[in-house]
Amino acid sequence: MEKIAEEIKLLIRSRYPVIYLLTYEEDRAEAMLKKLAGGMKKKLVTWAVTADSSANTPSNRAVEMLSKIINTSESSIFMLRDFHPYLETELVIRKMRDVVADLSRSQKTIVIVSPSLKIPMELEKDITIIDLPLPGRKEIGGLLGETVSFAEKTPKLAVNLTDETRNSVVDASLGLTLAEARRIFSKALLHDYKLDGKDIDLILFEKKQLIRKSGSLEYFDASETISDVGGMDSLKKWLVARQESFTPRARDYGLPLPKGLLLLGVQGCGKSLTSKAIASLWNQPLLRLDMGKIFSSFIGSSEENMRRAIATAESLAPVILWIDEIEKGFSGIKSSGATDAGVTSRIFGTFLTWMQEKTKAVFVIATANSISDLPPELLRKGRFDEIFFIDLPTEEERREIIKIHVTKRKRNVAKYNIDMLAKASEGYSGAELEMAIIESMYTAFGDKREFNDSDITQAIKESVPLSRTMAEEIQKLREWAYQRARLASEVDGAGVGGKVKPIAR
Repeated sequence: MEKIAEEIKLLIRSRYPVIYLLTYEEDRAEAMLKKLAGGMKKKLVTWAVTADSSANTPSNRAVEMLSKIINTSESSIFMLRDFHPYLETELVIRKMRDVVADLSRSQKTIVIVSPSLKIPMELEKDITIIDLPLPGRKEIGGLLGETVSFAEKTPKLAVNLTDETRNSVVDASLGLTLAEARRIFSKALLHDYKLDGKDIDLILFEKKQLIRKSGSLEYFDASETISDVGGMDSLKKWLVARQESFTPRARDYGLPLPKGLLLLGVQGCGKSLTSKAIASLWNQPLLRLDMGKIFSSFIGSSEENMRRAIATAESLAPVILWIDEIEKGFSGIKSSGATDAGVTSRIFGTFLTWMQEKTKAVFVIATANSISDLPPELLRKGRFDEIFFIDLPTEEERREIIKIHVTKRKRNVAKYNIDMLAKASEGYSGAELEMAIIESMYTAFGDKREFNDSDITQAIKESVPLSRTMAEEIQKLREWAYQRARLASEVDGAGVGGKVKPIAR
Protein backbone atom coordinates (compact mmCIF):
# COMPACT_ATOMS: atom_id res chain seq x y z
CA MET A 1 0.00 0.00 0.00
CA GLU A 2 2.81 2.40 0.90
CA LYS A 3 4.55 1.69 -2.41
CA ILE A 4 1.38 2.48 -4.39
CA ALA A 5 0.82 5.64 -2.37
CA GLU A 6 4.36 6.81 -3.13
CA GLU A 7 3.84 6.03 -6.83
CA ILE A 8 0.62 8.08 -6.93
CA LYS A 9 2.31 10.91 -5.02
CA LEU A 10 5.10 10.98 -7.59
CA LEU A 11 2.60 11.05 -10.47
CA ILE A 12 0.71 13.95 -8.83
CA ARG A 13 3.91 15.90 -8.27
CA SER A 14 4.90 15.24 -11.88
CA ARG A 15 1.57 16.76 -13.00
CA TYR A 16 0.13 13.63 -14.57
CA PRO A 17 -3.41 14.86 -15.34
CA VAL A 18 -5.53 11.70 -14.90
CA ILE A 19 -4.81 8.61 -12.79
CA TYR A 20 -7.06 5.57 -13.20
CA LEU A 21 -7.07 3.62 -9.92
CA LEU A 22 -8.38 0.10 -10.46
CA THR A 23 -9.99 -1.24 -7.29
CA TYR A 24 -13.25 -2.40 -5.74
CA GLU A 25 -12.30 -0.72 -2.45
CA GLU A 26 -13.50 2.86 -2.75
CA ASP A 27 -13.23 3.55 0.98
CA ARG A 28 -9.67 2.25 1.11
CA ALA A 29 -8.73 4.30 -1.95
CA GLU A 30 -10.34 7.42 -0.48
CA ALA A 31 -8.49 6.97 2.82
CA MET A 32 -5.19 6.73 0.93
CA LEU A 33 -5.96 9.78 -1.23
CA LYS A 34 -7.08 11.76 1.83
CA LYS A 35 -3.78 11.02 3.54
CA LEU A 36 -1.85 11.96 0.39
CA ALA A 37 -3.80 15.19 -0.03
CA GLY A 38 -3.13 16.16 3.59
CA GLY A 39 0.58 15.51 3.25
CA MET A 40 0.78 17.48 0.00
CA LYS A 41 -1.43 20.31 1.33
CA LYS A 42 -4.06 19.68 -1.33
CA LYS A 43 -7.83 19.57 -1.09
CA LEU A 44 -9.56 16.22 -1.74
CA VAL A 45 -12.83 16.55 -3.64
CA THR A 46 -14.94 13.42 -4.17
CA TRP A 47 -17.70 13.01 -6.76
CA ALA A 48 -20.26 10.34 -7.59
CA VAL A 49 -23.20 10.68 -9.93
CA THR A 50 -25.56 9.61 -7.13
CA ALA A 51 -24.33 12.45 -4.92
CA ASP A 52 -24.97 15.03 -7.65
CA SER A 53 -28.37 16.63 -7.02
CA SER A 54 -28.72 18.36 -10.38
CA ALA A 55 -31.62 17.42 -12.63
CA ASN A 56 -29.43 16.76 -15.67
CA THR A 57 -28.78 13.38 -17.23
CA PRO A 58 -25.84 11.40 -15.77
CA SER A 59 -23.62 12.28 -18.75
CA ASN A 60 -24.39 15.98 -18.38
CA ARG A 61 -23.64 15.76 -14.64
CA ALA A 62 -20.26 14.31 -15.55
CA VAL A 63 -19.61 17.20 -17.97
CA GLU A 64 -20.63 19.71 -15.28
CA MET A 65 -18.18 18.15 -12.83
CA LEU A 66 -15.37 18.41 -15.38
CA SER A 67 -16.28 22.08 -15.89
CA LYS A 68 -16.01 22.65 -12.12
CA ILE A 69 -12.56 21.08 -12.17
CA ILE A 70 -11.44 23.52 -14.86
CA ASN A 71 -12.89 26.49 -12.96
CA THR A 72 -11.30 25.49 -9.65
CA SER A 73 -8.11 27.41 -8.92
CA GLU A 74 -7.29 25.64 -5.66
CA SER A 75 -4.64 22.90 -5.57
CA SER A 76 -6.80 19.76 -5.45
CA ILE A 77 -7.16 16.04 -6.02
CA PHE A 78 -10.50 15.13 -7.58
CA MET A 79 -11.65 11.58 -6.83
CA LEU A 80 -14.30 10.50 -9.37
CA ARG A 81 -16.14 7.34 -8.38
CA ASP A 82 -17.19 4.96 -11.19
CA PHE A 83 -16.61 7.55 -13.89
CA HIS A 84 -15.88 4.94 -16.58
CA PRO A 85 -19.43 4.66 -18.07
CA TYR A 86 -19.36 8.35 -19.03
CA LEU A 87 -16.07 7.99 -20.89
CA GLU A 88 -18.05 6.26 -23.64
CA THR A 89 -19.97 9.41 -24.66
CA GLU A 90 -18.53 11.87 -27.18
CA LEU A 91 -19.33 14.96 -25.11
CA VAL A 92 -17.58 13.66 -21.98
CA ILE A 93 -14.56 12.49 -23.98
CA ARG A 94 -14.18 15.93 -25.56
CA LYS A 95 -14.64 17.68 -22.22
CA MET A 96 -12.09 15.37 -20.58
CA ARG A 97 -9.55 16.28 -23.26
CA ASP A 98 -10.16 19.96 -22.45
CA VAL A 99 -9.63 19.19 -18.76
CA VAL A 100 -6.38 17.33 -19.49
CA ALA A 101 -4.98 20.39 -21.24
CA ASP A 102 -5.91 22.54 -18.21
CA LEU A 103 -4.56 20.10 -15.58
CA SER A 104 -1.15 19.90 -17.26
CA ARG A 105 -0.67 23.58 -16.37
CA SER A 106 -2.11 23.46 -12.84
CA GLN A 107 -1.79 21.84 -9.41
CA LYS A 108 -4.88 19.70 -9.95
CA THR A 109 -5.16 15.96 -10.55
CA ILE A 110 -8.08 13.68 -11.40
CA VAL A 111 -8.16 10.18 -9.88
CA ILE A 112 -10.81 7.89 -11.37
CA VAL A 113 -11.63 5.07 -8.93
CA SER A 114 -13.33 2.07 -10.49
CA PRO A 115 -13.14 -1.73 -10.58
CA SER A 116 -13.65 -1.71 -14.36
CA LEU A 117 -11.10 -0.45 -16.88
CA LYS A 118 -12.59 1.40 -19.85
CA ILE A 119 -10.46 4.01 -21.61
CA PRO A 120 -11.43 5.55 -24.96
CA MET A 121 -8.75 5.69 -27.64
CA GLU A 122 -8.75 9.50 -27.54
CA LEU A 123 -7.56 9.47 -23.90
CA GLU A 124 -5.11 6.55 -23.95
CA LYS A 125 -2.07 8.87 -23.91
CA ASP A 126 -3.40 11.03 -21.07
CA ILE A 127 -4.49 8.43 -18.49
CA THR A 128 -2.12 6.49 -16.23
CA ILE A 129 -3.40 3.16 -14.90
CA ILE A 130 -2.59 2.06 -11.36
CA ASP A 131 -3.79 -1.21 -9.79
CA LEU A 132 -4.53 -0.88 -6.10
CA PRO A 133 -3.41 -4.26 -4.74
CA LEU A 134 -5.50 -6.18 -2.28
CA PRO A 135 -4.56 -5.75 1.39
CA GLY A 136 -1.31 -7.38 2.44
CA ARG A 137 -0.36 -9.11 5.68
CA LYS A 138 0.14 -5.82 7.52
CA GLU A 139 -3.34 -4.48 6.73
CA ILE A 140 -5.12 -7.80 7.32
CA GLY A 141 -3.16 -8.22 10.55
CA GLY A 142 -4.21 -4.75 11.68
CA LEU A 143 -7.86 -5.55 10.97
CA LEU A 144 -7.57 -8.83 12.87
CA GLY A 145 -6.06 -6.90 15.78
CA GLU A 146 -9.06 -4.57 15.80
CA THR A 147 -11.43 -7.56 15.80
CA VAL A 148 -9.53 -9.20 18.66
CA SER A 149 -9.58 -5.97 20.70
CA PHE A 150 -13.33 -5.63 20.15
CA ALA A 151 -13.95 -9.26 21.17
CA GLU A 152 -11.83 -8.98 24.31
CA LYS A 153 -13.84 -5.96 25.45
CA THR A 154 -17.20 -7.55 24.72
CA PRO A 155 -18.90 -9.89 27.19
CA LYS A 156 -19.87 -13.33 25.83
CA LEU A 157 -17.11 -13.14 23.17
CA ALA A 158 -13.82 -14.99 23.60
CA VAL A 159 -10.49 -15.07 21.78
CA ASN A 160 -8.09 -17.99 21.79
CA LEU A 161 -5.34 -17.25 19.27
CA THR A 162 -1.67 -18.08 19.62
CA ASP A 163 0.92 -16.26 17.53
CA GLU A 164 0.99 -19.25 15.17
CA THR A 165 -2.79 -19.45 14.71
CA ARG A 166 -2.99 -15.66 14.36
CA ASN A 167 -0.51 -15.87 11.47
CA SER A 168 -2.53 -18.73 9.98
CA VAL A 169 -5.72 -16.64 10.14
CA VAL A 170 -3.94 -13.79 8.36
CA ASP A 171 -2.59 -16.19 5.70
CA ALA A 172 -6.07 -17.65 5.16
CA SER A 173 -7.50 -14.14 4.69
CA LEU A 174 -5.02 -12.96 2.06
CA GLY A 175 -6.77 -12.24 -1.23
CA LEU A 176 -9.77 -10.59 0.43
CA THR A 177 -10.64 -6.92 0.46
CA LEU A 178 -10.70 -5.25 3.86
CA ALA A 179 -14.51 -5.14 3.75
CA GLU A 180 -14.68 -8.87 2.93
CA ALA A 181 -12.18 -9.73 5.66
CA ARG A 182 -14.10 -7.62 8.19
CA ARG A 183 -17.37 -9.41 7.37
CA ILE A 184 -15.76 -12.85 7.53
CA PHE A 185 -14.05 -12.09 10.87
CA SER A 186 -17.40 -10.96 12.25
CA LYS A 187 -19.10 -14.12 11.01
CA ALA A 188 -16.34 -16.30 12.48
CA LEU A 189 -16.68 -14.51 15.80
CA LEU A 190 -20.46 -14.71 15.95
CA HIS A 191 -20.60 -18.31 14.70
CA ASP A 192 -19.75 -19.72 18.12
CA TYR A 193 -18.98 -16.49 20.01
CA LYS A 194 -15.24 -17.10 19.96
CA LEU A 195 -12.32 -16.60 17.63
CA ASP A 196 -9.79 -19.43 17.48
CA GLY A 197 -7.85 -21.69 15.12
CA LYS A 198 -11.00 -23.62 14.19
CA ASP A 199 -12.30 -20.53 12.39
CA ILE A 200 -9.62 -20.92 9.69
CA ASP A 201 -11.80 -23.52 7.93
CA LEU A 202 -14.74 -21.11 8.02
CA ILE A 203 -12.58 -18.33 6.57
CA LEU A 204 -11.36 -20.61 3.78
CA PHE A 205 -14.92 -21.71 3.00
CA GLU A 206 -16.09 -18.11 2.69
CA LYS A 207 -13.01 -17.32 0.64
CA LYS A 208 -13.88 -20.06 -1.85
CA GLN A 209 -17.31 -18.50 -2.37
CA LEU A 210 -15.74 -15.12 -3.07
CA ILE A 211 -13.20 -16.59 -5.52
CA ARG A 212 -16.01 -18.29 -7.43
CA LYS A 213 -17.59 -14.88 -7.98
CA SER A 214 -14.55 -13.89 -10.03
CA GLY A 215 -15.89 -16.21 -12.73
CA SER A 216 -12.56 -17.31 -14.20
CA LEU A 217 -11.00 -18.82 -11.06
CA GLU A 218 -12.12 -21.88 -9.13
CA TYR A 219 -10.85 -22.97 -5.72
CA PHE A 220 -10.04 -26.68 -5.44
CA ASP A 221 -9.77 -28.69 -2.26
CA ALA A 222 -6.61 -30.80 -2.29
CA SER A 223 -8.36 -34.14 -1.76
CA GLU A 224 -5.99 -36.15 -3.95
CA THR A 225 -2.56 -37.06 -2.61
CA ILE A 226 0.64 -38.07 -4.35
CA SER A 227 0.00 -41.68 -3.27
CA ASP A 228 -3.11 -41.62 -5.52
CA VAL A 229 -0.81 -41.18 -8.53
CA GLY A 230 0.56 -44.41 -9.95
CA GLY A 231 4.08 -44.46 -11.39
CA MET A 232 5.80 -41.24 -12.53
CA ASP A 233 8.75 -41.81 -10.19
CA SER A 234 10.97 -39.23 -11.93
CA LEU A 235 8.31 -36.54 -11.67
CA LYS A 236 7.60 -37.42 -8.04
CA LYS A 237 11.30 -37.06 -7.13
CA TRP A 238 11.35 -33.65 -8.82
CA LEU A 239 8.29 -32.56 -6.85
CA VAL A 240 9.52 -33.87 -3.50
CA ALA A 241 12.83 -32.01 -3.97
CA ARG A 242 10.82 -28.76 -4.31
CA GLN A 243 8.38 -29.48 -1.49
CA GLU A 244 9.71 -26.59 0.61
CA SER A 245 10.52 -24.28 -2.29
CA PHE A 246 8.15 -21.55 -1.05
CA THR A 247 9.64 -21.35 2.45
CA PRO A 248 11.94 -18.57 3.74
CA ARG A 249 14.60 -21.25 4.22
CA ALA A 250 14.70 -21.77 0.45
CA ARG A 251 15.16 -18.01 -0.09
CA ASP A 252 17.92 -17.88 2.54
CA TYR A 253 19.62 -20.78 0.76
CA GLY A 254 19.65 -18.67 -2.41
CA LEU A 255 17.01 -20.56 -4.38
CA PRO A 256 14.68 -18.54 -6.66
CA LEU A 257 10.93 -18.98 -6.50
CA PRO A 258 9.83 -21.85 -8.76
CA LYS A 259 7.89 -20.63 -11.81
CA GLY A 260 5.87 -23.52 -13.09
CA LEU A 261 5.53 -26.90 -14.69
CA LEU A 262 4.16 -28.02 -18.05
CA LEU A 263 2.69 -31.53 -18.04
CA LEU A 264 2.43 -32.84 -21.56
CA GLY A 265 1.05 -36.27 -22.27
CA VAL A 266 -1.44 -38.78 -23.53
CA GLN A 267 -5.04 -38.18 -22.50
CA GLY A 268 -6.13 -40.05 -19.40
CA CYS A 269 -2.62 -40.67 -18.09
CA GLY A 270 -2.92 -38.57 -14.93
CA LYS A 271 -2.01 -34.96 -15.78
CA SER A 272 -5.00 -33.42 -13.99
CA LEU A 273 -4.73 -35.85 -11.09
CA THR A 274 -1.06 -34.99 -10.68
CA SER A 275 -1.85 -31.26 -10.69
CA LYS A 276 -4.23 -31.74 -7.75
CA ALA A 277 -1.78 -34.03 -5.94
CA ILE A 278 0.99 -31.40 -6.15
CA ALA A 279 -1.16 -28.95 -4.18
CA SER A 280 -1.60 -31.58 -1.47
CA LEU A 281 2.10 -32.52 -1.45
CA TRP A 282 3.25 -28.92 -1.20
CA ASN A 283 0.39 -27.98 1.15
CA GLN A 284 -0.59 -25.00 -0.99
CA PRO A 285 -4.03 -23.77 -2.12
CA LEU A 286 -5.00 -24.75 -5.67
CA LEU A 287 -6.76 -22.39 -8.07
CA ARG A 288 -7.96 -23.48 -11.50
CA LEU A 289 -7.98 -20.86 -14.24
CA ASP A 290 -10.84 -21.43 -16.69
CA MET A 291 -9.62 -19.93 -19.97
CA GLY A 292 -13.09 -20.25 -21.49
CA LYS A 293 -14.45 -17.76 -18.94
CA ILE A 294 -11.62 -15.30 -19.59
CA PHE A 295 -12.95 -14.45 -23.04
CA SER A 296 -15.84 -12.00 -23.18
CA SER A 297 -17.93 -10.52 -25.97
CA PHE A 298 -17.37 -6.99 -24.66
CA ILE A 299 -14.44 -5.00 -26.03
CA GLY A 300 -11.57 -4.92 -23.55
CA SER A 301 -13.30 -7.20 -21.05
CA SER A 302 -11.25 -10.30 -21.93
CA GLU A 303 -7.96 -8.53 -21.25
CA GLU A 304 -9.38 -7.14 -18.02
CA ASN A 305 -10.54 -10.62 -16.95
CA MET A 306 -7.02 -11.99 -17.44
CA ARG A 307 -5.45 -9.13 -15.47
CA ARG A 308 -7.98 -9.59 -12.68
CA ALA A 309 -7.38 -13.36 -12.52
CA ILE A 310 -3.61 -12.81 -12.33
CA ALA A 311 -4.03 -10.15 -9.63
CA THR A 312 -6.29 -12.44 -7.58
CA ALA A 313 -3.83 -15.33 -7.86
CA GLU A 314 -0.93 -13.08 -6.81
CA SER A 315 -2.89 -11.76 -3.85
CA LEU A 316 -3.25 -15.36 -2.58
CA ALA A 317 0.45 -16.20 -2.98
CA PRO A 318 1.90 -18.65 -2.24
CA VAL A 319 -0.58 -20.51 -4.42
CA ILE A 320 -0.69 -23.02 -7.27
CA LEU A 321 -2.46 -21.88 -10.44
CA TRP A 322 -3.67 -24.79 -12.58
CA ILE A 323 -4.51 -24.32 -16.27
CA ASP A 324 -5.99 -27.51 -17.71
CA GLU A 325 -5.57 -28.20 -21.44
CA ILE A 326 -3.82 -24.90 -22.04
CA GLU A 327 -3.52 -25.53 -25.77
CA LYS A 328 -7.30 -25.19 -26.13
CA GLY A 329 -7.38 -21.90 -24.25
CA PHE A 330 -4.78 -20.31 -26.52
CA SER A 331 -5.83 -21.97 -29.77
CA GLY A 332 -6.09 -19.62 -32.72
CA ILE A 333 -3.09 -17.46 -31.78
CA LYS A 334 -1.81 -17.35 -35.37
CA SER A 335 -5.13 -16.21 -36.83
CA SER A 336 -6.11 -13.99 -33.89
CA GLY A 337 -5.69 -10.74 -35.79
CA ALA A 338 -8.16 -11.81 -38.46
CA THR A 339 -10.69 -13.72 -36.35
CA ASP A 340 -11.01 -11.85 -33.03
CA ALA A 341 -9.29 -8.49 -33.56
CA GLY A 342 -6.19 -9.77 -31.78
CA VAL A 343 -7.86 -10.48 -28.42
CA THR A 344 -6.35 -13.98 -28.08
CA SER A 345 -2.89 -12.66 -29.00
CA ARG A 346 -3.10 -9.86 -26.44
CA ILE A 347 -4.28 -12.18 -23.67
CA PHE A 348 -1.53 -14.67 -24.56
CA GLY A 349 1.04 -11.85 -24.54
CA THR A 350 -0.14 -10.69 -21.12
CA PHE A 351 0.11 -14.24 -19.78
CA LEU A 352 3.60 -14.83 -21.22
CA THR A 353 4.95 -11.54 -19.89
CA TRP A 354 3.57 -12.30 -16.45
CA MET A 355 5.03 -15.83 -16.52
CA GLN A 356 8.45 -14.40 -17.37
CA GLU A 357 8.46 -11.45 -14.99
CA LYS A 358 6.30 -12.50 -12.02
CA THR A 359 7.82 -12.02 -8.60
CA LYS A 360 5.01 -13.44 -6.46
CA ALA A 361 4.95 -17.11 -5.37
CA VAL A 362 2.41 -18.29 -7.94
CA PHE A 363 3.41 -21.71 -9.30
CA VAL A 364 1.73 -22.38 -12.64
CA ILE A 365 0.85 -25.95 -13.61
CA ALA A 366 -0.28 -26.22 -17.22
CA THR A 367 -1.44 -29.45 -18.83
CA ALA A 368 -1.60 -30.19 -22.55
CA ASN A 369 -2.56 -33.14 -24.75
CA SER A 370 -1.26 -31.87 -28.09
CA ILE A 371 2.14 -30.32 -28.70
CA SER A 372 1.25 -29.13 -32.21
CA ASP A 373 -1.38 -26.74 -30.83
CA LEU A 374 0.98 -25.12 -28.31
CA PRO A 375 2.51 -21.76 -29.32
CA PRO A 376 6.33 -22.15 -29.46
CA GLU A 377 6.76 -19.05 -27.24
CA LEU A 378 5.23 -21.01 -24.37
CA LEU A 379 7.89 -23.72 -24.54
CA ARG A 380 11.00 -21.57 -24.35
CA LYS A 381 13.15 -21.70 -21.24
CA GLY A 382 12.18 -19.26 -18.53
CA ARG A 383 8.43 -19.75 -18.82
CA PHE A 384 8.38 -23.09 -16.99
CA ASP A 385 10.98 -24.71 -14.78
CA GLU A 386 10.50 -28.02 -16.54
CA ILE A 387 8.43 -29.78 -19.21
CA PHE A 388 7.48 -33.33 -18.25
CA PHE A 389 6.01 -35.89 -20.63
CA ILE A 390 3.56 -38.36 -19.12
CA ASP A 391 3.49 -41.44 -21.32
CA LEU A 392 1.24 -44.48 -21.30
CA PRO A 393 1.95 -46.44 -18.10
CA THR A 394 4.48 -49.25 -18.16
CA GLU A 395 3.56 -52.72 -16.91
CA GLU A 396 4.94 -51.91 -13.45
CA GLU A 397 3.00 -48.64 -13.39
CA ARG A 398 -0.20 -50.37 -14.52
CA ARG A 399 0.27 -52.80 -11.66
CA GLU A 400 0.50 -49.87 -9.24
CA ILE A 401 -2.50 -48.08 -10.80
CA ILE A 402 -4.71 -51.19 -10.59
CA LYS A 403 -3.78 -51.59 -6.91
CA ILE A 404 -4.71 -47.97 -6.23
CA HIS A 405 -8.15 -48.28 -7.83
CA VAL A 406 -8.93 -51.65 -6.25
CA THR A 407 -7.99 -50.22 -2.84
CA LYS A 408 -10.17 -47.14 -3.49
CA ARG A 409 -13.14 -49.50 -3.93
CA LYS A 410 -12.41 -50.91 -0.46
CA ARG A 411 -11.35 -54.33 -1.75
CA ASN A 412 -8.44 -56.52 -0.68
CA VAL A 413 -5.71 -56.31 -3.35
CA ALA A 414 -4.44 -59.78 -2.40
CA LYS A 415 -7.62 -61.33 -3.82
CA TYR A 416 -6.80 -60.17 -7.35
CA ASN A 417 -4.15 -61.32 -9.83
CA ILE A 418 -2.58 -57.90 -10.32
CA ASP A 419 0.31 -59.22 -12.46
CA MET A 420 -2.08 -60.87 -14.93
CA LEU A 421 -4.27 -57.77 -15.15
CA ALA A 422 -1.25 -55.53 -15.73
CA LYS A 423 -0.04 -57.69 -18.63
CA ALA A 424 -3.51 -57.88 -20.17
CA SER A 425 -3.88 -54.09 -20.19
CA GLU A 426 -0.86 -53.06 -22.27
CA GLY A 427 -1.55 -49.76 -24.05
CA TYR A 428 -4.25 -48.69 -21.59
CA SER A 429 -4.11 -45.38 -19.74
CA GLY A 430 -4.76 -44.96 -16.04
CA ALA A 431 -8.24 -43.52 -16.71
CA GLU A 432 -9.08 -46.49 -18.93
CA LEU A 433 -7.95 -48.93 -16.24
CA GLU A 434 -10.16 -47.18 -13.71
CA MET A 435 -13.16 -47.38 -16.04
CA ALA A 436 -12.48 -51.08 -16.66
CA ILE A 437 -12.61 -51.74 -12.91
CA ILE A 438 -15.81 -49.70 -12.57
CA GLU A 439 -17.36 -51.57 -15.52
CA SER A 440 -16.49 -54.92 -13.91
CA MET A 441 -18.10 -53.74 -10.67
CA TYR A 442 -21.35 -52.89 -12.50
CA THR A 443 -21.36 -56.34 -14.08
CA ALA A 444 -20.86 -58.08 -10.74
CA PHE A 445 -23.32 -55.78 -8.97
CA GLY A 446 -26.01 -56.76 -11.47
CA ASP A 447 -25.28 -60.42 -10.75
CA LYS A 448 -25.34 -59.74 -6.99
CA ARG A 449 -21.77 -60.94 -6.38
CA GLU A 450 -18.24 -59.61 -5.93
CA PHE A 451 -16.29 -58.55 -9.02
CA ASN A 452 -13.24 -60.69 -9.87
CA ASP A 453 -10.27 -60.95 -12.23
CA SER A 454 -12.42 -62.34 -15.04
CA ASP A 455 -14.78 -59.36 -14.85
CA ILE A 456 -11.89 -56.90 -15.07
CA THR A 457 -10.21 -58.83 -17.89
CA GLN A 458 -13.46 -58.95 -19.86
CA ALA A 459 -13.97 -55.20 -19.38
CA ILE A 460 -10.43 -54.57 -20.64
CA LYS A 461 -10.97 -56.72 -23.73
CA GLU A 462 -14.28 -55.08 -24.59
CA SER A 463 -12.93 -51.53 -24.53
CA VAL A 464 -10.70 -50.05 -27.22
CA PRO A 465 -7.93 -47.91 -25.70
CA LEU A 466 -7.08 -44.46 -27.03
CA SER A 467 -3.61 -45.75 -27.88
CA ARG A 468 -5.22 -47.75 -30.71
CA THR A 469 -7.91 -45.27 -31.72
CA MET A 470 -5.38 -42.43 -32.07
CA ALA A 471 -2.21 -44.48 -32.51
CA GLU A 472 -0.59 -42.22 -35.13
CA GLU A 473 -1.19 -38.97 -33.21
CA ILE A 474 0.05 -40.42 -29.92
CA GLN A 475 3.14 -41.87 -31.59
CA LYS A 476 4.04 -38.45 -33.02
CA LEU A 477 3.58 -36.88 -29.60
CA ARG A 478 5.81 -39.50 -27.99
CA GLU A 479 8.53 -39.08 -30.61
CA TRP A 480 8.53 -35.30 -30.02
CA ALA A 481 8.53 -35.63 -26.25
CA TYR A 482 11.29 -38.25 -26.00
CA GLN A 483 13.64 -35.84 -27.76
CA ARG A 484 12.57 -32.53 -26.17
CA ALA A 485 10.97 -33.16 -22.77
CA ARG A 486 11.78 -34.87 -19.52
CA LEU A 487 10.02 -38.17 -18.94
CA ALA A 488 7.81 -38.44 -15.88
CA SER A 489 8.56 -42.17 -15.53
CA GLU A 490 11.92 -43.79 -14.96
CA VAL A 491 12.11 -46.13 -17.96
CA ASP A 492 14.90 -47.39 -20.19
CA GLY A 493 15.85 -44.90 -22.86
CA ALA A 494 14.43 -41.96 -20.91
CA GLY A 495 15.64 -38.49 -21.67
CA VAL A 496 17.05 -36.81 -24.74
CA GLY A 497 17.78 -39.21 -27.53
CA GLY A 498 15.83 -42.07 -26.00
CA LYS A 499 14.17 -44.56 -28.28
CA VAL A 500 10.40 -44.66 -28.49
CA LYS A 501 8.78 -48.06 -28.25
CA PRO A 502 6.00 -48.36 -30.84
CA ILE A 503 2.47 -48.56 -29.47
CA ALA A 504 1.13 -52.12 -29.32
CA ARG A 505 -1.67 -52.76 -31.82
